[in-house]
Amino acid sequence: MEKNFGCFFYLKKRRKEDEQEICIFLRITVDSISAEISTKRKCFTKYWNAKAGRAEGKTDYAKSINTYLDTLQQKVFEAKRQLIELDQEVTPTRIKDLMLGKKINQQRYMLMEQFKQHNEQMKELVGTDYSASTLERYETSYKHTLHFIESKYKVSDIDITKLDYDFISNYEFWLKTVRKCDHNTTIKYLSNFKKIVNHCVRSGRLQRDPFLGFSMAKKEVERDVLTEDQLKTIAQENFKAERLVLVRDIFLFCCYTGLAYADIQKLKQTEIIKGNDGGLWIVAKRQKTNVTSRIPLLPAVLEIIERYKDHVQCRIKGKVLPVLSNQKLNSYLKEIADSCGVHFNLTFHIARHTFATTVTLSNGIPIETVSKMLGHRNLKTTQHYAKILDKKISEDMKKLKDYRF
Repeated sequence: MEKNFGCFFYLKKRRKEDEQEICIFLRITVDSISAEISTKRKCFTKYWNAKAGRAEGKTDYAKSINTYLDTLQQKVFEAKRQLIELDQEVTPTRIKDLMLGKKINQQRYMLMEQFKQHNEQMKELVGTDYSASTLERYETSYKHTLHFIESKYKVSDIDITKLDYDFISNYEFWLKTVRKCDHNTTIKYLSNFKKIVNHCVRSGRLQRDPFLGFSMAKKEVERDVLTEDQLKTIAQENFKAERLVLVRDIFLFCCYTGLAYADIQKLKQTEIIKGNDGGLWIVAKRQKTNVTSRIPLLPAVLEIIERYKDHVQCRIKGKVLPVLSNQKLNSYLKEIADSCGVHFNLTFHIARHTFATTVTLSNGIPIETVSKMLGHRNLKTTQHYAKILDKKISEDMKKLKDYRF
């Protein structure tokens, strides 16, 4: 049901003459959205009460106009009643259509049906437009939305016309309290959900965006990165277990190239080419953004490639490295962290952040160049790494506090 409803008559001036008879229009407003209709009647401005939206006086002229306007107003409320009885969303456009004799589309669009259809189409495009991990995220979002509706409204689906700001706010609260999601994870799930809502708005199935006015801002997160000394320690550590050696090499490869897990997993030998400078480069599209990364290879990276070029998995599949599952990599990285004295949760994605800060920005590589190598769509995405760098600069400058110039 709408929060605010109103109809108002006004003169719509088309010429400057004050005494000219001016057309009377009807404005229908629902929740700050309006539609106007010509009443096909006119009134002299000197007889019109703008505040009341009616003609002034007790003359036959005024009575005739006001009686007609009262009849139109009754038709507005009758159209509103019909929409409510049909379980249709009350909108200015639908009221206007009913008053003009147009038929109202009584087809109902259900939220979870729309969500399911979206995910089924996405599934068909995995490997071309989307990654399997993206589909997995949307399927998880689908389950969260379904469980929220079942919990809050005691139904398995809901008409999309029932979506409003309160629905979004309640969903956000449910994700944070019931699902125990942190703020940024909650916003990610809401962003997935918003894509479905935006499709409904653009297709005309939903008249108003329920996300209007809702803040989707994420909180700034301080990410851990490896220092230069920690990188050297990991590189020089003599691991006895072959699995730890392999994981260390894959991790270091990404520390020196900035590749994410999905990109190193699919990296092919054919994507390492000779650049204009005569050196070897990685030229490959990022799976997440489909943006091409162009990364010149450091000597340490070339050594790792040489070490695994004859590995059975690399020869059969044409891959650069025999990459394990992300879950196994993160599990083994915890062992590596313990052995090398790294006292924070070492995950595979830290390699990408380490490349951006310790390996490149800290060594004077311009942020524009780093952004290109990381395959970011815009510089803004790369700028949060510069904030981490500012923290490092501050820590380094503390060493000068006791120095006497």
